[in-house]
Amino acid sequence: MPRTLLTAFALAAGALLAAPAAVGANLGEVYNLARSNDAKLAAAREAYRASRERLPQGRAGLLPNLSLSASYFDSRSDASPGVVTNTEPYGYRLLLVQPLYRKQNLETFEQAKIQVLLGEQQLRLAEQDVLLRTASAYFDVLQAEDNLATAQAQKAAFAEQLAQARKSFEVGAATITDTHEAQARFDLTTAQEIAALNDLEIKRRALEKIIGSEAPRLARLAEGAAMPLPEPSNMESWVKQAEEDSLGVATFRSSFELARREVARQRGGYLPTVDLQASYADNRNTSTNLAGTDIDTRSSQIGVVLGWNLFEGGATDSRVREAVANQERARYDLDDARRQSRLDARQGFLGVMSGDAQTRALGQALVSSEAQLKSTKLGLEVGVRTRVDLLNAQQQYFSTQRDLAAARYGTLLAGLRLKAAAGILGENDLKSLDALLRE
Repeated sequence: MPRTLLTAFALAAGALLAAPAAVGANLGEVYNLARSNDAKLAAAREAYRASRERLPQGRAGLLPNLSLSASYFDSRSDASPGVVTNTEPYGYRLLLVQPLYRKQNLETFEQAKIQVLLGEQQLRLAEQDVLLRTASAYFDVLQAEDNLATAQAQKAAFAEQLAQARKSFEVGAATITDTHEAQARFDLTTAQEIAALNDLEIKRRALEKIIGSEAPRLARLAEGAAMPLPEPSNMESWVKQAEEDSLGVATFRSSFELARREVARQRGGYLPTVDLQASYADNRNTSTNLAGTDIDTRSSQIGVVLGWNLFEGGATDSRVREAVANQERARYDLDDARRQSRLDARQGFLGVMSGDAQTRALGQALVSSEAQLKSTKLGLEVGVRTRVDLLNAQQQYFSTQRDLAAARYGTLLAGLRLKAAAGILGENDLKSLDALLRE
């Protein structure tokens, strides 16, 4: 790279990356901020806490139920002319019901277990999602910074060529066409710089939304860092693992099991119920009639009660049909999730492999573009190349540099998405990427 271009690029990048923090935050540190502050993940945690309460609620349908009822009345009646009777009946009743057989309650308890499992799976899916969103936002900021630095360096290079074209035109060593060409490239790059500034601001705000605070200075990808490749290197192995272990598939599998249990629960409405009941009652009646009679009754009972809802106007039949339809919907959702997991695994695997190949090709193209730029500048000095040739060489060099950075970030993200599709993405994967970053 010519020294002037290298200097311009370094100055632009240094001005852009300056921040109050002395050391750039790596991906793992930014992810820790996201785990503590991301609103979606916090909502998922509360949803999981709520789902855990389904288990004691479902268990309650199998445990004894104790109820207390009490009453008090004050009544007055005229039995015959001149005879008035006041009565004050009061009492209480304790009732204990222990379900012995209630098919619907049994299925509700089994559903509660599945709902807790589903809540846990959804929380893990949310944790995986925040990891992917953090990594994507992190690399989006780095790419936006690269785009801005490239635009600024390109603008500085074109400004230099514009100044030289004007000077050459003034002394009669070049035509006005060279000046116009350089001016057009400079103006276009100025517009690109404005767009890059706006894009960087948006990308930083997107990262701040996830971490809940001002975006810190970020560690950058080291030059020449080798792209990690999938292990094993067989795509079908990843596809098979994704179909079995994907968190998305697991949640839909639990949803299907929940729907299947709902069909059984609704069909339980056709079956009888058997309860063990025990009660104790104490009723008293104080009378103020002429006889002054008081009645005090105490009673206790224990026995087995059989209940059978024979007809509800077709409501049970309707609820069963509804549950069966929801079960079929859950079956199709599960099938779609499996297909999507296979597609995600293939896309992730191919993204890593093609991204690695593209990175190596663009790396070589950057070396070639730099050599071309140097030779074109030398050719301009000896008169065998035009200024337009130099502008084209400069633009090709900067475009290749920008594309190389984008390919590297895309390859790393494809690797994370591949592991997410296979259900094995975790914090250790971020640590392996941190090893590729420099502060």
